[in-house]
Amino acid sequence: MDYVQQRVAQAASNQDASTSSLFTPLNGLLLSLLLYTTYTFLLRPSPAPQIPKEEPAVVFRTFTPHTLLPYNGEKDMPVYLAVRGRVFDVTRGRNFYGPGGPYANFAGRDASRGLACGSFDEEMLTKDLDGPLDRLEGLGAAEMEALQGWEERFEEKYMVVGKLVAVGEGEK
Repeated sequence: MDYVQQRVAQAASNQDASTSSLFTPLNGLLLSLLLYTTYTFLLRPSPAPQIPKEEPAVVFRTFTPHTLLPYNGEKDMPVYLAVRGRVFDVTRGRNFYGPGGPYANFAGRDASRGLACGSFDEEMLTKDLDGPLDRLEGLGAAEMEALQGWEERFEEKYMVVGKLVAVGEGEK
């Protein structure tokens, strides 16, 4: 029995020695975590502020129906459309106006009549790119009001990048 009591006493003294030690693996891990957290939040220098990239400058230019046509969003081109002679850069709305979007047939074209009539049909677009621009004849007051609403929306959201003129009126 003395042997058992001796072993219990020895085990108890070993346990007291190991628990009283400050340098245990758990304490080392906790100390490392504390040092890392302190460094991360208090001591690490903050990164230099990032200046947002500027969008490339867009030069206001004159478009004809032919020169506007390539700006339909295909081949990584910007998406432009014209409303009452003003050309808007609608590239930010590529999901709507670019390839596969619901308004894709207006991209690179004069969208005035289609927007005024609320129609996406191809016959709303001018077929003769060499002819005169659509003067919007035959539209009623309600259609002109709808077109004005679209134009105001475009003015709020998108940048005007040019004007649309008929072939022969010149790219002055």
